[in-house]
Amino acid sequence: MAKPKKPSTSRQPNGASSIYLGKDGRWHGRVTVGVKDDGTPDRRHVSRKTRAEVTKVVRELEKQRDSTGVAKAGQTWTVQTWLTHWVENIAAPSVGENTIDGYRVAVYHHLIPGLGAHRLEKLEPEHLERFYRKMQASGSAAGTAHQAHRTIRTALNEAVRRRHLTTNPASIAKAPKLEEEEVEPYTVEEVQRLLLEAGKQRNTARWVIALALGLRQGEVLGLKWEDVDFANGVILVRRGRLRPRYKHGCGDKCGRSKPGYCPQKINIRRETKDTKTRAGKRPIGMPEELLKLLRRHKEEQERERALARDLWEEKGYVFTSPIGEPLNPNTDFHKWKDLLKAANVRDGRLHDARHTAATVLLLLGVPDTVVDRIMGWEPGKSARMRSRYQHLTSSVLQQTAAKVGALIWGSTPHQFPSTPGGSVPGLSQSPEPAEPVVYVACLGERYVPFLHHEHAQAVVSQWGADHPGKPAHVEEWDRPQWEHEGPGGVRAIRDRIPDRRLVHHAHAVFLPGGERLNIGRDEQWSVLSWEFETELYTDLPVRWHTTRRPGQEVEAQVRGTDKGAVYTAYAEACAQAVDRSRNPARYGDAVGR
Repeated sequence: MAKPKKPSTSRQPNGASSIYLGKDGRWHGRVTVGVKDDGTPDRRHVSRKTRAEVTKVVRELEKQRDSTGVAKAGQTWTVQTWLTHWVENIAAPSVGENTIDGYRVAVYHHLIPGLGAHRLEKLEPEHLERFYRKMQASGSAAGTAHQAHRTIRTALNEAVRRRHLTTNPASIAKAPKLEEEEVEPYTVEEVQRLLLEAGKQRNTARWVIALALGLRQGEVLGLKWEDVDFANGVILVRRGRLRPRYKHGCGDKCGRSKPGYCPQKINIRRETKDTKTRAGKRPIGMPEELLKLLRRHKEEQERERALARDLWEEKGYVFTSPIGEPLNPNTDFHKWKDLLKAANVRDGRLHDARHTAATVLLLLGVPDTVVDRIMGWEPGKSARMRSRYQHLTSSVLQQTAAKVGALIWGSTPHQFPSTPGGSVPGLSQSPEPAEPVVYVACLGERYVPFLHHEHAQAVVSQWGADHPGKPAHVEEWDRPQWEHEGPGGVRAIRDRIPDRRLVHHAHAVFLPGGERLNIGRDEQWSVLSWEFETELYTDLPVRWHTTRRPGQEVEAQVRGTDKGAVYTAYAEACAQAVDRSRNPARYGDAVGR
């Protein structure tokens, strides 16, 4: 049998890598890594001094080609050029207005200044992790750093998909730790105080809808009269109000750096958009009281329309400015803050009203499927959203404990005081009696009503011990008499003893520029919380916040049950208040020009 002949040439098969010595005295290698956009083979060339060196590089290219793929040849991207291209040309046409606003803030305010000079293919996970730490060390919140992480991860995923990168370093980097802030929903009494104060303001029904139905800010401001069905007592949620985005209408002659401050500003964004999900488009039943309030609101709007005459812009919105324009979400937010102060209710986000409404539905025992429809949650995410928005209040936990006790030990379920130290041993905590009598503890000029005589008597005794020489006694009132003549109405009638916990306070006010205003006044004091409405106080070791008053002063308030923690937090609160008075824009404060 004849032996096969040796091939007459050493030529490699098509597409195979090749290594050869060039006329320049250097060793060269060529590796096919894919196909170019025009259909021709994408052959990469490498050159080294020795055959061993070029062989090593060729083998690495082949290994990379066969595993993750080799980055696409072409433009040499930096992090800045890629992020700019991605946010303006790839993301902007395909995502919503609010989403692209968040992307642009992360890209232009954080990512490009911090990482923009890096070559895209040279960016490492360690660069990102050091950048996140630097952001937080410079004062950015963990949520802001996390938003920057999510943004660059999304942008680099697109770079990988287009073969500008082989791997995404943001998928490897450890994201900033983000602890979800526990939201404290408003109590029923706080909601009632808010609604009482809202009745004195314009657009009263706007706050009633937020607190009673839990609509998002955009959903409330996007409501039109065509969405309100008075006959069936239903409102249809189907759109949301967008934050305006402005451009100069003066040709940049006004000298204002931000277009929103231009006297001739022009809104370049549509006013509303449809709800993001199918679950968001939903009908919601309204209580009769809210229907009456909306009818009255419509009549008041008619009077405003007549007063504005030809200045009125008829667009059909339920809640408008005095000339018919839809409300600006930023203005609406500051109105909420003003409402909290006027009602003497603790500071909170506008979105906390939605948490409050969801918790009320929990207290009422509304079925989960109905809650999902009212709140506009998608079926696949509803369980997670309920866990975030429905907060187990002390009354729910105590009622559950009572039911467990009744099942195991056969005892009769009863009510417990909602705060530690709030009960007096031996006093009944039974449900509301049938007889229409209210026992009023008369403490000087203050009247505290109770369902049970022993509770009122105990408070009188406590008052006498704490205030020697001041008169106090118990009176019996008819329940209808108290409801109509009492200072707090039916909602103020107590079925438990007020808490006697000592609450420590610290307070300071600073003028714009950081100068202390309330010099010469007590800045720290302690009060027995039982002498006041318990819900105005706290059972936490410490809590503090700063707020900007309408007169532009900045107020620092601290309170808590741990005296040392309160005094320690006071220094931190004052430092933030001074910084806030000097740098209002950093905190989103609207300062009059």
